[in-house]
Amino acid sequence: MLRFVIRWLATALGIGAAGSILPGIHVDGVKPAILTALLLGLINATLRPVVLILTLPLTLLTLGAFALVINGAMLALAARFVEGVHLAGFGSAVLGAIVVSVVGGVVNWAFQPR
Repeated sequence: MLRFVIRWLATALGIGAAGSILPGIHVDGVKPAILTALLLGLINATLRPVVLILTLPLTLLTLGAFALVINGAMLALAARFVEGVHLAGFGSAVLGAIVVSVVGGVVNWAFQPR
């Protein structure tokens, strides 16, 4: 349960960081970031595996780069349902997904058991 909370907060931190760093993403506060992180986790657990399987040939053809587009689409989908998270466009969503992944990876690495 603790690992879930850490990952959830890491994702929320990444969404907040993306809103601070990138000009095309605006997050109105902590609550929208936390709600978006929760919804993004649910989307990544349910919809993302199906999309990854359906787009596997394209992902292999681009040597995995298309996975960034999929991550951006998942972030855009989550942001669409949460009031207080605004994306300027799909490019902003892809860049935001990169920031969320990097921040989440660093936080998860920092809190992993040694």
